[in-house]
Amino acid sequence: MAITVFIRYQLDPFKRDAFEAYAKRWSTIIPRCGGDLVGYWMPHEGTNTIAQALITFESLAAYEAYRARLREDAEGMANFRSAEEGRFILAEERTFLRPVA
Repeated sequence: MAITVFIRYQLDPFKRDAFEAYAKRWSTIIPRCGGDLVGYWMPHEGTNTIAQALITFESLAAYEAYRARLREDAEGMANFRSAEEGRFILAEERTFLRPVA
């Protein structure tokens, strides 16, 4: 059964540009590591602190394999470090969704 990971990010509103650069870098890293990146979304109107991402996997096992590959990917780990050092992500929540139809 396919699953989609919904990631909700709470951003520092003064560092949105740094998060956008971070999100763009995932566009090559995620597919290389086995995820099907649906996309990242930046705040536009309304709240200026919430961004979102959707990544689909064939199964929960495929997600776990992706996470293992991601930990071995130099570019992926560098992107994680950029987020830690830049402190532009204040909180991150993951929800695992399954399709209904």
